[in-house]
This record gives sequence, structure tokens and C-alpha cells, in this order.
Amino acid sequence: MLQEVRTEFLKLFSSSPRLFCSPGRINIIGEHTDYNEGFVLPAAIEKNIYFAIAPNTCGKFRFYAYNLQEFKEFDSIKHQKKQLWENYLLGVVSQMQKTGKMIPSVDVVFGGTIPWGSGLSSSAALECGFAYALNEIFSLGFSKLELVKLSQLVEHESIGVNCGIMDQFAVMFGKKNHVIQLDCKSLDYNLFPWNVEGYTLLLCNSGVKHSLASSEYNVRRRECEDGVTIVSRHAESIHSLRDISSEQLERYASEMQGKTYQRCRYILDENERVQQMGKALLNGDAKQVGTLLFAAHTGMSCEYEASCVEIDEMVDIARSCDGVVGSRITGGGFGGCTITLVERDAVDSFTKQMTSQYYVKHNISPSFMEVVIGDGTREL
Repeated sequence: MLQEVRTEFLKLFSSSPRLFCSPGRINIIGEHTDYNEGFVLPAAIEKNIYFAIAPNTCGKFRFYAYNLQEFKEFDSIKHQKKQLWENYLLGVVSQMQKTGKMIPSVDVVFGGTIPWGSGLSSSAALECGFAYALNEIFSLGFSKLELVKLSQLVEHESIGVNCGIMDQFAVMFGKKNHVIQLDCKSLDYNLFPWNVEGYTLLLCNSGVKHSLASSEYNVRRRECEDGVTIVSRHAESIHSLRDISSEQLERYASEMQGKTYQRCRYILDENERVQQMGKALLNGDAKQVGTLLFAAHTGMSCEYEASCVEIDEMVDIARSCDGVVGSRITGGGFGGCTITLVERDAVDSFTKQMTSQYYVKHNISPSFMEVVIGDGTREL
């Protein structure tokens, strides 16, 4: 893909580009905790978006999306309708300009190997990769953390998704064969070795993505904020779910309406599972890693209600397969993928059983990808 992107750039434009890559990310555990200032445990993966970029003198931003075979050019950075791919790039330029930086026009070709819509954060890879490249090419002086925050603002203001910071942080700070335990309140982080000898982590793509994902994401966020508002009436020090103890949540549960309590309960429990997962990895305890994955899925499905029938069935099938120690939904929810930890010798039998049973129910053949943990955004 890198060579194809470079070749396409040379065909379209007359200059020689610099080359960058930006990875997707997998979240091992800690779903929806990031925007509640909690803990997450993501990692960059060896599936990337590749960029060929060079300044131009025509005064236009010229973008070519290789996978889509779409070319677009802009005299200004005013974005179009939300969710169009060019808004991720235009949004990066806009956020940089808001800091007072002058961003010259550039030619860009990008293409990647991250499956779109699979919960691997291709959007964060696109934002972070372009931001990193502009910072390097024009010596803008942004730190990596500043680029992370800038890319998050692109989602908020140009795309309309009020996401937390996990995706961009994992994409930018990933390290090969390590997972990142990130404190989303302080942005302190620790690296843990991915230490599960004899096991393979598989991404299983359900082939479905329900349209309510984006709208329900914002609903869940508001429900969590409602819980914080209620508890903060009794304790002024409460600013997020991260500040609420289990005892406080139970004490004021009767004041919470609708699904507010169970959303908050899930977040508190998920934060604890992230802490336990770090210890399990340090100990090389694959069985405990798997137990935590199953528990996390139950929470996402039953308490946070961010799963769906197809994904729940994939996890149920995984439970019945020999050699599987854990499985859960990954990503924002309502479709997409599961991650499953399975003994290396049992991978073939697992994928065959999953394929046959899932196809019978949904007439869809799931796809599988071994997760290889790689480095973060960088120049090649």
C-alpha cells in the first residue's frame, strides 16, 4: 500500500513526497471510559493509513483518497457536510490555524489497510497522521500531545462526534508489543508488555454496523453526565464519573432516572477491570485476561447497552469454542468487531466454528484478522 500511495502521488503531482504512516488502534479493555476521565488500555496495531505529502505552490489543498479513488481540491479550508472524509484533513488545518500557525497548501495522497467501520479508529489515524505530517514538514513545533488534543478537536468541531481522547492518544503514542494504560483525567500513562505467550488476539468482524452508533454514543455520554450532576449536588469535588466512588454511586442511585444508574455502574466497573488487566498482563496470566474480556462484554451489552444481537451472538459462539479464554465487543459499539483471545493452536478450529455458526444465523461470513501490536504515528 505504501508503494501504491507513493506511485499515485508521483502520477498526480510533480513533486517528490515525504512518506508517513499512522496506525489504527485496538482497545483491549476500557470502553467508553475515556470521556468519563477514566482508564483505558489501547494499543496501536500494524494496520495503517499511509500518506505521501508535499507542499505545493498553487495555493490549493489537493487531496486524493487512494482507496476511494476520489480527488478533491479546495481553495479554503471551509469544510463541507459533516462525515465526508475531506473534513478530517480540512479540520486538522483549521485547528492548526486557530493556534496562529500559517499552514501552506499541500498535495496529499493517502490510502490504508485499516478496515473502515470496524472499530479500529481509522478516523483518528487519518487525523493524527495528517497532523503529524504537517507538523514535521513545516516545522510547526507542536508536541505529540498537542497533536493528539488538536486531532480530538477535529472530531468535536468538524465531524460532530464528541469523542474522548483515547483513540488519538493510542494512535500517536503506540509502541510495538506494548499496550498503553492511559489515565484520561491526567493523561499520565504506563506501558505494559503484551505478555500472553501461546495465545493469539483475533479481531472478528461481524459485517454489521448499525446506524444508531453515532447518535447513541452522544446519548450515553449525556446519561453519564446526568449521573455526575446528581452526585455533585451532594459533593462539590465531583466533576466526572472518575471522581465518584462505588459507595457514592449506590448512595444516590435512587435519585437517578431512566438508565442513568446502570450506565454509571458500568463505567465504574470498567475502570476497575482496566486496573486488573494491567496486573494480569504483568503476571502473564492469559486466563485472567480472558475472564476480564468476557466480563467487559457483559457490561457493555447489559449495562451500557452498546452492543447488538449480532455481536452478542459472536461472543456466545466464542464462549463455546475450545481454546477461547475471552472475547468482547471492541470500539464504540452497535456492530463492528469483537476481539477474542484464543490459544494459538486452536485458531483454525475457532474461525471455522465461528464462520459456520454465524453464517447460519445471519447469512454473513465474518472476517478475521490477527492483531499485531505496532508503533504509533511516524515518518517513514
